[in-house]
Amino acid sequence: MGFKFEKLTVWQIAIELSYQVSLLVNDFPNHEKFILASQLQRAADSVALNIAEGSTGQTNLDFKRFLNYSIRSALEVVSCLYLGRKRKIISESNFESLYNQYEELIKKTQALRNSLK
Repeated sequence: MGFKFEKLTVWQIAIELSYQVSLLVNDFPNHEKFILASQLQRAADSVALNIAEGSTGQTNLDFKRFLNYSIRSALEVVSCLYLGRKRKIISESNFESLYNQYEELIKKTQALRNSLK
């Protein structure tokens, strides 16, 4: 692993969760493919992308800013999960699983952010 972000647990988790979201949205009905599915996938991808972008060649202050973006994107994912559940296109079990994993990721990202001087 040659880049700093590749060693970060939060980035590794974010990559895995983005993959899990991609599997979930593949089953969305056609009328949601370019609406909620697209928004949900972009938000999930943004979590990992912001961690990576902020980690390399930046000051700790810049890295904190990108971690904040990452947290905000993760919260966007959670809101999209609520919308999908309300629209009955995300099952309760999928909702709970992803919700819990994103909650844990947010906590870990906040801890990383708070550890930076």
